[in-house]
Amino acid sequence: MERRRLGRTGQQSSVVAFGTAGIGRVDQETADRAIQLILDRGVNHIDVAPSYGEAELRLQPWMARIREAIFLGCKTKQRTRDAAKAELHRSLKRLATDRLDLYQLHAVCKLPELDEVTGKGGALEALLEAREEGLVRWLGITGHSHDAPATHLEALRRFDFDTVMFPLNFVLWANADYRRDAEVLLRTCREWNVGVHIIKTLAKDPWGERPKTHSTWYEPFTDQAIIDRAVAFNLSQPVTTLCSTGDVTVLPKFLDAAERFQPLGADAAAALLSTAAQYHTPFVGAWA
Repeated sequence: MERRRLGRTGQQSSVVAFGTAGIGRVDQETADRAIQLILDRGVNHIDVAPSYGEAELRLQPWMARIREAIFLGCKTKQRTRDAAKAELHRSLKRLATDRLDLYQLHAVCKLPELDEVTGKGGALEALLEAREEGLVRWLGITGHSHDAPATHLEALRRFDFDTVMFPLNFVLWANADYRRDAEVLLRTCREWNVGVHIIKTLAKDPWGERPKTHSTWYEPFTDQAIIDRAVAFNLSQPVTTLCSTGDVTVLPKFLDAAERFQPLGADAAAALLSTAAQYHTPFVGAWA
């Protein structure tokens, strides 16, 4: 699998990072199969969070064997220094490791949330302290909403984050407002040597009132041909790695698509974008 540099970290990450939300709600045996699969397929970057059910505990038995071979990113949704510090230490214990490669402020989507985490006594203080103590090496920010690109651009103005993680797919790109903000953020990250993680590559639609057929909070694409094009579209952008969709049954298709990735030409990208109106953003509600 192709590897790309994660900004100033120098980490050569596989273009798929294992998004562990999918193993947080399954038993250990199912999780073990998924973990072995991603390792066999060349994935060397794992993204986990306390909010992903039991994902940290599902990874725990593997840490002694794989810790030196993988780039391990974790997150906190806590907004204050003390709460974020406590959650970091809990994650280290649950993961059975003494350090993280990357620790991220999680789900910072709108400016009031950014104000909270970057203000006095905010969670960013805990991340800085952890970096000074050698518990984490790199610091990042993540977000999940229509506002995320614009919010993360402002975050980079306030603090020199090493990475950002935000949603991108051809459905979102087809929206002029979202594309404008995403392009500015991607350009800034390239200029400032900030690593870019992408989420929601395979987001097709919100579930609405329909019964869920997958463990993702949005309906994912499941047709391999569309998955191939969706993955190729994102990897044709100036990004480092795509977090895999949080459903273990879709994971092999995501990996297959990444392994045979070829950059999309202008005509192929335009053809894919022309289909976007058939689908919908997973983020229900106003854009601002």
